[in-house]
Amino acid sequence: QVQLVESGGGLVQAGGSLRLSCAASGRTISNYAMGWFRQAPGKEREFVATITWIGSTYYADSVKGRFTISRDNAKNTVYLQMNSLKPEDTAVYYCAAKPGVHSVYVYSYSYWGQGTQVTVSS
Repeated sequence: QVQLVESGGGLVQAGGSLRLSCAASGRTISNYAMGWFRQAPGKEREFVATITWIGSTYYADSVKGRFTISRDNAKNTVYLQMNSLKPEDTAVYYCAAKPGVHSVYVYSYSYWGQGTQVTVSS
């Protein structure tokens, strides 16, 4: 079992930055693909970014060039650096883990955190 705990959310003005962290416990995540997803009120959970166990990264078009996913396997932690934030980035952000190949699909991930709220004011 892998337990995931997100932190770093908050309220920020448009154009600002936040760094989300996802701390894993219970098992090393060094050979897991890790993902960040988000869910806005009234909308389905959507893919934001994923990082493979060897460090390759993939992003949703809506965040490409603004967000950066990274991992520190020694700390069993994954990060999401979010720059140039927009009001449409407002959502609950979730960290997720899956063994094996990376994925952009919610249903592919086995483990989820409880989420952290990000609110971007205009």
